[in-house]
Amino acid sequence: MGVGIVLIVVGVLGFIPGITTQYSSLAFFGPASTAMFLGLFQVSMLLNIVQLAIGATGWTMSRNAMGARNFLMGFGLLYIVLSVYGLMVGVGSAANFLSLNATGAWALLALGVAMIGAGWLLARHLADDAKTR
Repeated sequence: MGVGIVLIVVGVLGFIPGITTQYSSLAFFGPASTAMFLGLFQVSMLLNIVQLAIGATGWTMSRNAMGARNFLMGFGLLYIVLSVYGLMVGVGSAANFLSLNATGAWALLALGVAMIGAGWLLARHLADDAKTR
């Protein structure tokens, strides 16, 4: 649930001028969006909306342990795939539809690895609980 809430907050903050610098250049998608969340991470409206949707999904799926585990593992993998994609296509490429810069791609990679790690730990906890029943 915590990861979902953090992602919702990040998605909302991405739409707030001041927290997102160069806000006037915030485009819906693509490399033309040069707005910077916290002055570090290139963002677009689409990326903010994706963060909101993933956060809401995480909040919803966290109602039970298996749902939380599946959210962490599944969306952790998605973040890793998106980060590798972002690093491969480059910042200025038209294929950079989410407007990821290198810092953002590396942050998504770290977040994805952390989410998979948390999901794996949760899966081990679920397995231990099943053995004691």
